[in-house]
Amino acid sequence: MNEHPAISLRFERGLLGHRQEDEMQQGAAEIMTRPPIAIEERHYARLSTLASNAHEPTGICEYLREELERARIVSRTDWNPAIVSLGSKVEFRDEHTGKVQEIILVYPSEADTERGRVSVLTRIGAALIGLSADQTISFRNRFGDRRELTVMTVTRPE
Repeated sequence: MNEHPAISLRFERGLLGHRQEDEMQQGAAEIMTRPPIAIEERHYARLSTLASNAHEPTGICEYLREELERARIVSRTDWNPAIVSLGSKVEFRDEHTGKVQEIILVYPSEADTERGRVSVLTRIGAALIGLSADQTISFRNRFGDRRELTVMTVTRPE
């Protein structure tokens, strides 16, 4: 039996505080490891509207908002087609599994997973937008597991 319950309580609160600090530092480290991205100006407003959907419970809209906030906005005339944008065909590798996939990034209304058309309002879609070849991004999947994707190639479909 503990003779000093106040000391024990402070000790337990201290451990909880350190655990919360560790989680906060881990989250900050993930944000800091995100590579620079660019968003094409003509898509920025529509993506911002999509990301503002307050009724979406999975956190994808919040993640897309964070990506948009840190993105460099580029005019259509200065746009580099080697950067992932809406309509881009993207070949990427999952660094955890080594699996290579090819998708076309699209708006939600155009999504069709059977045809490889992935919505920007998925975690993978929101993670890939704005990246270019050889960039790797870390994010959490819907189960909270950390994933890392590396863009291999970016092209425009024919």
